[in-house]
Amino acid sequence: MPAKLRADQTFRRCLAMAAGVSVLALAAIVLFLLSQALPIFSQVSLKDFLFSTEWYPTDDPPVFGIGALIVGSLACAALTTVIAVPTGVLTACAIHAGMPDGMKRVVKPMIELMAALPSVVIGFIGMIILAPWLQNTFGLATGLNLTNASIMLAFMCVPTIASISEDALRNVPGGIREASLALGATRWETLVKVELRWAMGGIATAVMLGISRVIGETMVVLMVAGGAAIIPESIFDPVRPMTSSIAAEMAEAAVGDAHYHALYATGLVLFLITFVFNLCAWYAARRFGLEKNK
Repeated sequence: MPAKLRADQTFRRCLAMAAGVSVLALAAIVLFLLSQALPIFSQVSLKDFLFSTEWYPTDDPPVFGIGALIVGSLACAALTTVIAVPTGVLTACAIHAGMPDGMKRVVKPMIELMAALPSVVIGFIGMIILAPWLQNTFGLATGLNLTNASIMLAFMCVPTIASISEDALRNVPGGIREASLALGATRWETLVKVELRWAMGGIATAVMLGISRVIGETMVVLMVAGGAAIIPESIFDPVRPMTSSIAAEMAEAAVGDAHYHALYATGLVLFLITFVFNLCAWYAARRFGLEKNK
């Protein structure tokens, strides 16, 4: 067998092994979560666990209902989406079409560097700067609430959305852009009506990945969301997402008791929600990619 062909087969086997290890690792995580989560359902029904809004794990008897925690996580994700998606996409458009090349080479790395900020630093900014401002400006009882958490989470995911969206815009074939300009469209008309539509798959993927990170974020919501396990009635109410409950309570839960297994069941629900978002990102990218090739 020629050495070149042998090297190619070896490389393919290495890729297959790497993919297999990834799949096995994911399967092991799921099995471990299931093994630790399922015992709680001998004490509480699946319906009550998912839809009850009463979470009192230290009462006698304890009550485990994560409905308010799920709503808190989804509320943070929804408000963060409202803030982060327009900001991130508009930032990408500004970098792509509104800046000279020299400025792009400076601005884009700076935005990508923002994504490397530790979440505890972002949470600290929310506690020390944003919380007092919200409290004083709107006359609130506390500045640690859904709005604070969503603004800080948006600050975290805007760099991801902006960077990937700009990459998607930059990968639009130059011939399509030039054809639009040749037909008399302005630069901004070409951006809005041609390039954004062509890059929509990449932009949708960027949005889904950014929101997936938001749902799984722990430190920021633990520090600035307020920690109240209630269903919020306004954007200024405190909330307690699933991640903050797991982080705050796991250390005090005795291994093997109902509280311990309830937290693992909460983690399993969180994993499934994040998995659904990632699946949506894959579907969006595939769908827009197929439409683009028609």
